[in-house]
Amino acid sequence: MSWNELSKRHRGTLMVLVSAEVALTTAAAVDLCFRPKEDVRGRKGLWWLGIFVQPVGPIAYLLWGRHRPCP
Repeated sequence: MSWNELSKRHRGTLMVLVSAEVALTTAAAVDLCFRPKEDVRGRKGLWWLGIFVQPVGPIAYLLWGRHRPCP
């Protein structure tokens, strides 16, 4: 199915989903880049590979891959 065959509603939905996926992946990559390895659960190299497994990789990293600071 090509882009031109999609309805406007489906095109809009697809654009929202793609935008969310790009935003989550970017947020995870920036966080992983600047976070010290001591604050990452597991190996940073494996998380680098994992965040590009869409759509679960960046969500998994943001939820479980980081140590959260103690209050």
